[in-house]
Amino acid sequence: MSSNTFDVAIVGGGPAGLSAATTLARSLRSVVVLDAGQPRNAPAGHAHNVLGHEGIPPLELLEKGRAEARGYGVEIRAAEVVDGTRSDSGRFDLTLGDGTVITTRRVVLASGLVDELPEVPGVQELWGSSVLHCPYCHGYEVRGRRIGVLGTSPMSVHQTLMFRQLSDDVTLFTHTIPEIGDEEAEQLSALGVTVVDGLVDHLAIADGAVRAVVLADGSEVEREAVVVAPRFVVRSELFTRLGGTLADHPMGGQYVATGPMGMTDVPGVWAAGNVADLAATVAVSMGAGVSAGAAVNADLISEDARAAVESRRVRA
Repeated sequence: MSSNTFDVAIVGGGPAGLSAATTLARSLRSVVVLDAGQPRNAPAGHAHNVLGHEGIPPLELLEKGRAEARGYGVEIRAAEVVDGTRSDSGRFDLTLGDGTVITTRRVVLASGLVDELPEVPGVQELWGSSVLHCPYCHGYEVRGRRIGVLGTSPMSVHQTLMFRQLSDDVTLFTHTIPEIGDEEAEQLSALGVTVVDGLVDHLAIADGAVRAVVLADGSEVEREAVVVAPRFVVRSELFTRLGGTLADHPMGGQYVATGPMGMTDVPGVWAAGNVADLAATVAVSMGAGVSAGAAVNADLISEDARAAVESRRVRA
């Protein structure tokens, strides 16, 4: 094979992509990982619920994963895929930002998603530290503290209930959410959650962390952590260019729908990680990557076996 021709190209070098790459390389497949270098969890100081690596810095985890993948012969390129087509032969041509064209038999999309945050000053600055969204990723680190929930969607009440499990002092700022229903209001009241109506103007910051939530009327409510619900936007440009159609997610937004082990509705294309599962954590993404890698290898084995039979028949 030439230096730009591979069995499998994996778009995305996060936990899902690197896990898929290692799985395939251990089956002696030629694999390239095309990594645009935009890991979603880069702002976070630590990754949690990763068995054997509890609390590891996300970038350190990725570096370990890259080293393991390279050890099995995976080629990792810092590159952005800007276009993709499928030829009549069934192979894919992926065009990189520098004009290089990668030819591959199969594609695994592990490009992840982007968190679009509420446009409230202070949220972006503190994202990944004292502004967070997932109780399983970082909730334990703010247990027992004064927590505020910035209401931005109908799911904000559910989010409030989840963080109430971690602290007795939780305040829901209604901000832009629809009116809270009677049943939900009763639950919040019974659990001692304070509900503050009105728009939030900004987060007050002190010593690199949130100090208070400041309302539009100038009043302040002191908080030590603020929970938000980002809008999840999957990196799906390549999928749609290859003919795929995004599916609507029940919680809002869109995603790449998959069948068993990551197969998409585009022949020859699999997906793993947040591009296919908006709620996937690091560990879940790793598992999805392994499954997708195994499925791709099985598909290639079947194709190779068919080709061998056809070749023998031609020679006979």
